[in-house]
Amino acid sequence: MPYVNIKITRDGATAEQKKALIAGVTQLLVDTLGKNPATTTVIIDEIDTDNWGLGGRPVTELRKESK
Repeated sequence: MPYVNIKITRDGATAEQKKALIAGVTQLLVDTLGKNPATTTVIIDEIDTDNWGLGGRPVTELRKESK
């Protein structure tokens, strides 16, 4: 029973995009490893950008600078 945990920042992924991500990851496991899609679990965790750091700095801060 495969278990996949995807972490993304909480900044606008739509329900339709998440649905496509779940379907795509499931299909990748079917195609690559021959796994049963009925027993494949995909979890998407959405993390606030204040709680996600890159290069020692919060993503919220980095994104403000890039605008």
